[in-house]
Amino acid sequence: MAQELIRIPARKGKAARVARGQTVRLINTHGTQVIDTWAFNAADMREYMSMEHLRPTLGRVNPRAGDALVTNRRRPILTMVADTSPGVHDTLVAACDRYRYELLGAKGHHDNCTDNLHAALAELGLRSDETPAPLNMWMNIPVGADWTIDFLPTVARPGDHVLLRAEMDAIVVFSSCPQDMLPINGEDCTPVEAHFTVG
Repeated sequence: MAQELIRIPARKGKAARVARGQTVRLINTHGTQVIDTWAFNAADMREYMSMEHLRPTLGRVNPRAGDALVTNRRRPILTMVADTSPGVHDTLVAACDRYRYELLGAKGHHDNCTDNLHAALAELGLRSDETPAPLNMWMNIPVGADWTIDFLPTVARPGDHVLLRAEMDAIVVFSSCPQDMLPINGEDCTPVEAHFTVG
């Protein structure tokens, strides 16, 4: 039986319950979209995938296929089983929020990944007191020789996917990043939909 293709609408978020041993296939449908990614321990939302714990565990800033993605208690919560993309992801940049867009000059409400995380959790009847730093799938944030960072378009291609295996019962949340003031979602700065399956 084919797995249900779940849509992450452009500029919005989506959450799903994933049992230990199940896999999630996150698909960059159009090849230009950055997806903020979170995972929480389903039994205790105070434990979550943590980028500041992941970097010293891996000894680098970019996860690869085969890597365990760890929590703030340094336990594997997901494993990146496969990655068909060039493998450029980001663990440095916090989720965008209303303050980020205000600093960039946005006027009035602007969709953002922080709000998307909490709205997606609420759809499942859940809440988190934290907004952990996400794993920014396909976000291209190179670190220069002078330690500066840049915000460049993703190098993913249409249909590229990452396969993640749950190492504990988890709540996985994705946000199709609404960033339209910097070119991370392509030179035309247009956020689009993405998709995932659970099975």
